[in-house]
Amino acid sequence: MRIGYLGVGNMGQPMAGKLLDGGHEVWVFDVREEALKPLLERQARRADSPQALADACETVIVSLPTLAVFRKAVIGSGMLSGKAIKTLVNTCTVGGAFSREIEAACSADGVVLIDAPISGGVGGAKAGTLTTMVAGDRATVEKLQPLFRLWGPTVVTAGDKPGAAQIMKLTNNVLFAVSLVATSEAMTLASKGGISPESMLHVLNNSTGRNFSTMALFPQAVIPRTFEFGATFEILMKDVDLAIEQGEDLGVPMWVCQAARLVLKHGVFQGRAQQDLSRTIEIIEDGARLR
Repeated sequence: MRIGYLGVGNMGQPMAGKLLDGGHEVWVFDVREEALKPLLERQARRADSPQALADACETVIVSLPTLAVFRKAVIGSGMLSGKAIKTLVNTCTVGGAFSREIEAACSADGVVLIDAPISGGVGGAKAGTLTTMVAGDRATVEKLQPLFRLWGPTVVTAGDKPGAAQIMKLTNNVLFAVSLVATSEAMTLASKGGISPESMLHVLNNSTGRNFSTMALFPQAVIPRTFEFGATFEILMKDVDLAIEQGEDLGVPMWVCQAARLVLKHGVFQGRAQQDLSRTIEIIEDGARLR
């Protein structure tokens, strides 16, 4: 299959690479040459613009960091009126309202939108262990299943309507954000009480406090103090804001999620927007006067 890939950054690059591994012809576009280079070296085809992707490929996959960038690159570029494009696959976390905006733009040009946000981080993208949450036309989703499974074995259908998978993804991400902040507080509590981080993690990962942060993020990025998990405060803040907005629209109390957002927002106010989100613990350590 010939596939276009728009946005080959931290997540998009390994995901496009998995499509190459699967024997597909992949056309790529990104504004950064350094992001394109590893894929071009593997014989991916270069497109000169989003419009060029849509002129060459029936299926175009999008992995972009913000709603503003998405709107400019997809809706504002004329990409949806491309000569070849029939299906747009959105892997970004954009929320229900923006998904409806995308769907309206796609429908106006006769393009089918498939909602396909992913979870598992950069490590999961590289390892091929991502979870893909899918919503949209059932026949198109079924046709794309082999592509999704190149990214990881877990593919969950949320519904027939784009936007349903966004609710599923936002629910996951806001819970991750809460667990990240809570784990940062708990680990700082243990450290200030004289418990080694390694010993505390061993207990947590074999007890009821176990979560993704204790099992993956802290061992990989916090304990060694590398802080290279692969996603920024800015990216997580976008997801948390969207999740709380979605919850409020549905009439769901979001008290704990709001508290976690305050901690992350404090980090942004400190100038951490582009820092790795694993540095959340430094906010707590500063408050505890451990640094």
